[in-house]
Amino acid sequence: MKLRDDDVTVGETVLRLRRPVSPESLLDEDAFARDEFLPYWAELWPAALALAGSLPEVAGLRVCELGCGLGLPSLIAAARGADVTATDWAPDAIALLRENAGRNAVEVRAEVRDWREPWAARFDLVLAADVLYEQRNVEPLLARLGELAPTALVGLAGRPYEAEFLRLAGEVEEV
Repeated sequence: MKLRDDDVTVGETVLRLRRPVSPESLLDEDAFARDEFLPYWAELWPAALALAGSLPEVAGLRVCELGCGLGLPSLIAAARGADVTATDWAPDAIALLRENAGRNAVEVRAEVRDWREPWAARFDLVLAADVLYEQRNVEPLLARLGELAPTALVGLAGRPYEAEFLRLAGEVEEV
């Protein structure tokens, strides 16, 4: 996997982010056949930038990011003093997030985890950015958000299944 380094600025925080040069080159037909796995994690999505930029005061909070991909919201939260656990089902995403956390001198627990599966952890805030690529993810995301924390921030990107997510979520506060 060829990587490149970019400086990413969110508010007053500047991170040096290593990421794949060509996410398309990471497509794996066998992984797709097993679970429709696509390397979504390898892109720096606008919704992740927006979510990272809209984080409230997080110093001292226990924060979890679901489907973190490159983990920009997690890295920003950690840089601002949160105790962060970032999760993704792609081992390559987690390995690169660990590397980026180290390069930026921030502490992030990064775990390979499928957020569609129940998890008995509790946090103060849960984050998710642009994770509703498929309809099958709507209900599991709602379930995890409710199980993991009293507050959730979800960065949406105009994907087709977001309207269903919002309808099922009921009352939603936009930022």
